[in-house]
Formats: sequence, C-alpha cells, structure tokens
Amino acid sequence: MILSMTGYGKKETQWEDRLISLEIRALNSKTADVNLRTPAYLRELDTVFRKHLASRMHRGKIDLTIYVEFNGENAPTKINTQIVNSYIKQLESLAEATPSERLALAMRLPDTLTSERNSLSESEKKTLFVLLDQVIDEITHYRKEEGESLEKDFMHRIEKIENFLEDIKKIDPERNQKVKAKLRNALDELEVEIDHNRFEQELIYYLEKFDITEEKVRLTNHLAYFKKAMSSTEPIGKKLGFIAQEIGREINTIGSKANHAELQKIVVQMKDELEKIKEQLLNVL
Repeated sequence: MILSMTGYGKKETQWEDRLISLEIRALNSKTADVNLRTPAYLRELDTVFRKHLASRMHRGKIDLTIYVEFNGENAPTKINTQIVNSYIKQLESLAEATPSERLALAMRLPDTLTSERNSLSESEKKTLFVLLDQVIDEITHYRKEEGESLEKDFMHRIEKIENFLEDIKKIDPERNQKVKAKLRNALDELEVEIDHNRFEQELIYYLEKFDITEEKVRLTNHLAYFKKAMSSTEPIGKKLGFIAQEIGREINTIGSKANHAELQKIVVQMKDELEKIKEQLLNVL
C-alpha cells in the first residue's frame, strides 16, 4: 500500500477554560524533519511531540502548530504590575510622554511578564496527545487516498514499460540478423579472401558484446519486483526509489547496446515513463 508524504489536518477541543487548536502540515522530505510552533508553557513536551510524530508519520517535512486560547483568568503568563509601575515611575523622570506611551515602553522591558505555571497537568497532557493522534489519523487517511492515485499511476507506467520490453523482445532477433548482414556486406565490398571460420568466431564475439538477453531478464524481474513491493504495508518510498534506479540501469544498458534505430526509440519511451515514476516517487512515504 502506497502512502503519500503530503497531508494536512486540524482539530480543536475545549479543555477547562481554554480552547486548544492543533494543526499539522506535511510535505515530502528524505527524513523526518519535524518543526514545532507551540506556546511557551508547552515547550516541555517538544521532545515527546517530535518522537511521537516521527514514529507515527515516519518521514516528511512535518510542521506542528498548537494554539491555546484562554477564556478565563488562568492564563499561564501574567503581567507583573509592581515591576511595570516601577518602570513607569522611572520613565516619568527621564522624558515627557503620555501615559499610554510610557506604558507601551515599560511593557517592552525585562521581567514585565511572569509565568505562574510550573508544569502541565496529566489531564491536559492526555488531552493534547489524544488531539494529536486524531490529527495524525486524519492526515493518514488523506495520505492513503493520495497514495491510491499514485499507485494507479505507477502501475499504468510500469505496464507501459513492460509493453515496450515486449516490443524489444520482438525486435531483438531481427536486430541480430541485420548486424550479421551488415558485417557480411562490408566484407564482400572489400573483395578479399577471408577465413570463414575466423569470421564466424569474430562475429560471435561481436554479437555477444551487443547481446541484451541478461538485461531483458533483469528488467523483467525488476518490474515485477516493483509491482510486488507496492503491496507492502510498510513505508516503501525509499525501496521503490532503489528499484527504479535498477530499472533505469537496465534500460540504459539496453540503449547503449541497441545498435538499432527502432530499438533506440523504444528505449527513449521507456526512459520517459521511468522519469515520470521517479518524479512521483519523491512524494511517496
């Protein structure tokens, strides 16, 4: 089963006097690249969030954003009124300004805000991770839907490459006959005596250099393996990428040994389909 690496999910929940909103955006990446934007009082959970996201989402550029809106008087950060008033009195003696200007300047100075929360309650932690798992489930569903579309596209292109390979198998015997005829004609034009036994030996050696039997067998096996790997329940993006590289290697070797115009055209078409597969594989988990 193929999963896409991209996805988006968002959930909200009410917990006591606050509204918690959690949002995840996922894009393609070679590794699990997790970025967090969370309120200061939740920072103690950053490491746990990263591990949880990496274990469940495996790979991708993952952005987690948590918003907390307080509806009551229990905000984690409060204004230190004593320090603010002290700053305002000092500013009055330094320069003329309106009360609102002095207040705005005082609020920018150190220690005007204090945190009264030492740690999160277990109940709030549980609420956060339940919400996190709900969003991950939502993204996983999205990834499956997009993965199904990718799988159909891969299957279509792999089958096209298989059809091109069948065309090559039909052309290959004719190609060998043309090579033999070409060499014989070239020798006939020289009008010299030749050792026919030696000629046959050299011809066999020459044809072996351009033989693509092994490449055809290996390419058939790689294409079958690619289709089989797509049914895996594990993340297989990297594995499919490696198989695609092997497919490309065999196609390139066939092209280099082709020595036949029609076969070369087929190789170009196979490469075109494979490049489209490789582009899409960048987004497979």
